[in-house]
Amino acid sequence: MVRPHGAALNTPLAIRFVTEQDFSAWRPLWDGYNAFYGRSGDTALPEAVTCTTWLRFLDPGEAMHALVAERDGQLLGLAHYLFHRSTTNPADSCYLQDLFTVPEARGLGVGRALIEAVYARARESGASRVYWQTHETNATAMQLYDKVAQKSGFIVYRQPL
Repeated sequence: MVRPHGAALNTPLAIRFVTEQDFSAWRPLWDGYNAFYGRSGDTALPEAVTCTTWLRFLDPGEAMHALVAERDGQLLGLAHYLFHRSTTNPADSCYLQDLFTVPEARGLGVGRALIEAVYARARESGASRVYWQTHETNATAMQLYDKVAQKSGFIVYRQPL
């Protein structure tokens, strides 16, 4: 699949929006992301959630967007983000909801490139900030996050309804 050394590093990485034709290549990334966070097997997301999410990415009227990282015709990572209003700033905020790279591409700049691409889209849209959350055990990703953003100090609470 991905060659972590040598020729793979000489081929430019492209960051682009998903297209309808990307579904079969995007789906393993999505499944990998969900498995990483324990949503697989008996705890997998319902197929209807995946289908609805995918259709939202393709709808230009939606606030939800999907970028992919591609090299040599292979998708190596994804970034899903959305814009929303805030009570503390008149400009929208951008929430980077999902970020994932295939294990073979980690450490090659794919995650950073996806984050930087989300930053660029947020600036273009007039957003005041980009933010995201990660699990406290995701130490590898936090090494990158500490280089490209500031920790907010907030702890997330949630209640399923």
